[in-house]
Amino acid sequence: MSSAVGQPFIADSVAESLAELSSATLAHPQTDSRTAALAQELKFDLLSAKQDDVNAQHLHQISRNFVSDTLTAPTPEMLAYAIRGSLGDDVFDEPCTKMFEEHIARISGKEAAIFVPSGTMSNQLALRTHLTQPPHSVLLDARAHIYVHEAGGLAYHSQALPIPVKPSNGHHLTLEDIKENILLSENIHYATTRVIALENTLNGTVIPQEEVVRISEFARENGVIMHMDGARIWHVAIKTGRSIHELCAPFDSVSMCFSKGLGAPIGSVLVGSQKFITKARWLRKLMGGGMRQTGYMAAAATYALNNNFSRLSGVHQLAQQLEQGLRELGVKITTPLETCMVFFDSANLGIPISEVVTRAKSLPDPIIIHGERLVVHVQTSPKAVEDLLALLKQLVKEKQAAGVVPNGSLNDANGAAHNPYEDVRESKKRKISEQ
Repeated sequence: MSSAVGQPFIADSVAESLAELSSATLAHPQTDSRTAALAQELKFDLLSAKQDDVNAQHLHQISRNFVSDTLTAPTPEMLAYAIRGSLGDDVFDEPCTKMFEEHIARISGKEAAIFVPSGTMSNQLALRTHLTQPPHSVLLDARAHIYVHEAGGLAYHSQALPIPVKPSNGHHLTLEDIKENILLSENIHYATTRVIALENTLNGTVIPQEEVVRISEFARENGVIMHMDGARIWHVAIKTGRSIHELCAPFDSVSMCFSKGLGAPIGSVLVGSQKFITKARWLRKLMGGGMRQTGYMAAAATYALNNNFSRLSGVHQLAQQLEQGLRELGVKITTPLETCMVFFDSANLGIPISEVVTRAKSLPDPIIIHGERLVVHVQTSPKAVEDLLALLKQLVKEKQAAGVVPNGSLNDANGAAHNPYEDVRESKKRKISEQ
């Protein structure tokens, strides 16, 4: 591994010493029969004789999976870089992790940063650190990951009232939306809004930076904290050409994910002031997020940042090809593409989404989709896009030949907020009907 390009992280002599230490440490002492029997009971081999072939096949499957960019897997090159990460304990001192945190703090323009296992922990840690004493509320988009997909963590960890707001323009929250819904009163009947949480991107769409600045200025005038769920902020930077520093500037805290978009196997980073991160580190330990030998995790995330960020422009181009191909087939695009997510509805051609899912999975070389959202990522194959479009073209021909009358659009646009638990109930209904 290298601390900077061209600079070796450890000298050969140190590497040799580590190898000797490892060999000595792992030497098996003489054991009695009872210990040997206990050891035998515990032994387990995870890896099959054909594990390399299994992994290669899985990488191929990922290239044809449009469910999420979280499914990307570390490449051999990433793993080779990661395995040379430092060997410290992050609860005490872990050199590579510390260097990585300092770098992310620097590029985001914040004083400090902390590495955590997931984006959900990063968001919840940020909110719990900001929200010190209820009653209080957090205003956010009704489609936000914090509100919909984090298992009610806002209420559980921070005892906070969420104020979910549907954007009046169907795309992103505006200052006018904020003003209409925020609770600034200290009236004892209300839970005063202490945090405004924005997500960028949100379902692949970008909030105009000018609007973010307007909201931030209003928040600061009223003593309200600004947090950004920037899990896919890397896409925003590619789309807008703005630096990470500029995108983070209006916020008191920002969560950035390295396993979404950039393709690292694990990890998010939370950035903010030194005082904020010091408190967050304490709460991370409380939440069980104080990990140990994280050097290889930080190294994998570093590799992802160095090698995959620039590839996101190619991801956007491939997503554009997918969207354009769907349009040419007459498939309805429910939300215009901005970054890596294509939202479509084939029901306008008489093709239920469920049929697309089933037929794609049944191809000789299967394609996996879970619904009307198609996510293109750094490991998506152009061939998978071609094959998916070919399947839709075939389905259109079949419906036309059968004289099927289109039954209109069944899906909401990306901007339409809905009860997230309706999805759960509908999923249960489908499973029951399939049994």
